Amino acid sequence: MNRRIIRKSLLGMFALTTLSLSAQVDIQPDVQYYRAPGYDGLNTFESKKDNQTPFAGLKVRVGGDFALQFQGISHENKWNSDSLSGVSELTNLGSNFNLPTANLNLDVQLADGLRMHLRTYLSSRHHNDAYVKGGYIQMDKLDFIKDGFLSNIMDFTTIRIGMDELNYGDAHFRRSDNASAIYNPFVGNYIMDAFTTEAFAELTFLPNDFIIVGGVSNGNLNQSVRVTSGQENKMSVYAKLGWDKQVNEDTRIRITGSFITSPGYYNGGWLYEGDRSGARYYHVMEEAGANDDFRSGRFNPNFKKFNSFQINPFVKWKGLEFFGIYEMAMGDKADDESKFDDKYTMKGGSYTQLGAELIYRFGSWDQFYGGVRYNSVSGYGSEFEKDDFSTGINRLNVGVGWFLTKNVMAKLEYVNQSYTGDGYQGSKFEDGNFNGVMFEAVIGF
Repeated sequence: MNRRIIRKSLLGMFALTTLSLSAQVDIQPDVQYYRAPGYDGLNTFESKKDNQTPFAGLKVRVGGDFALQFQGISHENKWNSDSLSGVSELTNLGSNFNLPTANLNLDVQLADGLRMHLRTYLSSRHHNDAYVKGGYIQMDKLDFIKDGFLSNIMDFTTIRIGMDELNYGDAHFRRSDNASAIYNPFVGNYIMDAFTTEAFAELTFLPNDFIIVGGVSNGNLNQSVRVTSGQENKMSVYAKLGWDKQVNEDTRIRITGSFITSPGYYNGGWLYEGDRSGARYYHVMEEAGANDDFRSGRFNPNFKKFNSFQINPFVKWKGLEFFGIYEMAMGDKADDESKFDDKYTMKGGSYTQLGAELIYRFGSWDQFYGGVRYNSVSGYGSEFEKDDFSTGINRLNVGVGWFLTKNVMAKLEYVNQSYTGDGYQGSKFEDGNFNGVMFEAVIGF
């Protein structure tokens, strides 16, 4: 190993150590209505209105995330190494490190109650070069218009406008967002991962312990003013209603229901395909020689026009936490309405996702945890264009974790995912399964 490589390695280790240590001291400026990175941001959902940070002029908070995994997973299907029915053998998987991922986060306090957020993926599974994930401007006060302007309303209202993730469901508050994996007690996200970055405008009302959210988006992941012949650019509309209360010192209960409708065939089909950073289980169930399916291990209904709703209970009692998902997605895959005749009417379908995770945190400041998550997706529809053939995916995660500091953590999990149903006959997923261990180290500050 030459001196140049050694020098770069030492500089990289020094930089990571410096970032980790700097996150522990109070050198970052405080910004208002902001989710703290690391341990202090656990189990935070919508921004609360009980802000205790006074405005002290324009402030820029520079933060970041870093995540590295060691993967030891194997996979198989009915065909194994036999190339039958046109199904190729699965790619060989070894045990090794994945490409590290990194985020750069900028949060700027522009005025009292006015904040900007911008996240850049410095490295991700889908791109090893830097690109902007998205950003938004958040208004919790309108004093920049006039002192006290609509203060009685803004006391419980938040306005967000930008090109970023939509507040549909609660799972996106606990998922890994590329390198921002410190809020996720496990390594992977949910199978039917509702996450997309679109141009949106959103209102959040938090009267007392209630949550009311309403928003619209243009349904597009990649923005363009070009319009093709017959293109529909119908707006997607989403909403959330819920209740979140700290019942007593030991107990917190939250329950929400969310809904989103995307009525256009030419936009709005990104909800379960909008994560450009890629899935965490690398190359699972991929055919040998195929290009990297950076969403491997996930399921996308492939609907172009759909309605989805998600119900999320969350209960915390002392160190014990429960989070759940009940979600239904219904839609069709027709390219346009002119094709939606008798021949194509059954290309639609419906999928149901169930998720339940139980976490127990312990230690002098709850820095250790152990937990289990069960996740399943079942239904029929457009994935294989067989309306009467069902498909199902089941996953079990068992994991443990340790917050070394409030901004540095390590987690280890065992994952087992299987594919069942007539809809997978003759495909690489027939009798498919992957299982093994994942280790992930995370820094977030």
